[in-house]
Amino acid sequence: MAYKTCISIGENTPNKIRSKLKVALKKSDYVEIRLDFLKSEQIPKTLEIIKKDLSKVVCTLRPKTEGGKFTGNEKERISIIKLIAEYNPFLLDIEFNTLNKNKELFKYLKSTKTQLLVSWHDFKKTPKNSELKNKIKQMSKFSINVKIVSTAKSTDDSTRMLELYSNKGKNNLISFAMGDFGRISRILCLYLGSPYTYVSLGKAIAPGQFSVDEVKKIINLKKN
Repeated sequence: MAYKTCISIGENTPNKIRSKLKVALKKSDYVEIRLDFLKSEQIPKTLEIIKKDLSKVVCTLRPKTEGGKFTGNEKERISIIKLIAEYNPFLLDIEFNTLNKNKELFKYLKSTKTQLLVSWHDFKKTPKNSELKNKIKQMSKFSINVKIVSTAKSTDDSTRMLELYSNKGKNNLISFAMGDFGRISRILCLYLGSPYTYVSLGKAIAPGQFSVDEVKKIINLKKN
């Protein structure tokens, strides 16, 4: 089985994103582009210059309330999300909380047949197992692509996130923990059925993230 990686890119100009994307696609199966690192007015140009590669791109526009960098208001963010959907990326990562609050947005994205990755993050802790399972159940109403991430304060927390794979059902589940105690879960999730793991090109853009080269050394990953 070929274990897959997704390189996260967070850059502040369209041209920097384009050049990093070219490098990343040579090393990785997929690339996550953090569009929230850009100014709102730069996003349309960015989508236009990378559109040929979007079939391998996870697009993310994370608000500050969810650990991202998007500084505009929610109305503006929703209109940009709709624009991203028109480009039909491999996956469009949208927060569970956003979809839960905005049923109209979900209805719109369903009508465009956009492939959604429903995500949920806890930046402070790892909730109880029952809470996590319930969260996945709620999230899977929006998509079979589910990403649930916590912050590990111990190896037990990390294990708890990995245990979720035994009940993933039909979901394409991505579940791991952030932070130093969660690092190992970013590797082990691949062996338990995660479609890919998030890595960096060099410097980590999330707590505990490995670089793509480190992951390849660890699991002797050969890109198909």
